[in-house]
Amino acid sequence: MQTMRDQILARIRRFGKGKAFSAKDFLDIASRGTIDMAIGGLTRMGKIRRIRRGLYDMPRINEALGGKLSPDVDEAARAIARRQRWKIVPEGAWAANLLGLSQQVPAKITYLTDGPNKEVQIGRRSIHFKHARPKVMAGPDGKFALVVQALRYLGKESVGRREIETLRSSLSPTEKRQLIKETQFGVEWINEVAKQIAEKTA
Repeated sequence: MQTMRDQILARIRRFGKGKAFSAKDFLDIASRGTIDMAIGGLTRMGKIRRIRRGLYDMPRINEALGGKLSPDVDEAARAIARRQRWKIVPEGAWAANLLGLSQQVPAKITYLTDGPNKEVQIGRRSIHFKHARPKVMAGPDGKFALVVQALRYLGKESVGRREIETLRSSLSPTEKRQLIKETQFGVEWINEVAKQIAEKTA
């Protein structure tokens, strides 16, 4: 019979390496006190890593680089958002990077949020949460808002065939239709790009 700690570890393994989590991700399994004890034990055993107070991951390993990789900043931000019950959307250059539209990792990693302004340190990086109007956060799971943020950052003249193909391959048919719908009353050129993304290709 599985112990509570076994159940928690099994879920962490299903999450996969690199995914960040907090105690709140296990409240359906056990009480908060039991979860804290289990996570503390798993951390001491080296099964998981403490990223910052109340935040953990199962680190990814790169043998060529000699060991554990740094925490995934986007995963950490999403774990914080789940814990605080915030909606978040990566902003600007960070949105473009996450979608594969830019190789540049911005010096300042910013997320728009329906929560308060806040700065959180993750390893050597800082995550900046910036309060935004509800309209900016609209859409199912923020996916269309992520695309809009990336396109706004790139600008009309910098969105060409490569960018459209990248977005076309990363969005599902449902997400493409949603993108057209959600941008139709916004910036005209972004809606035109959304239509191009949704076009069927031979």
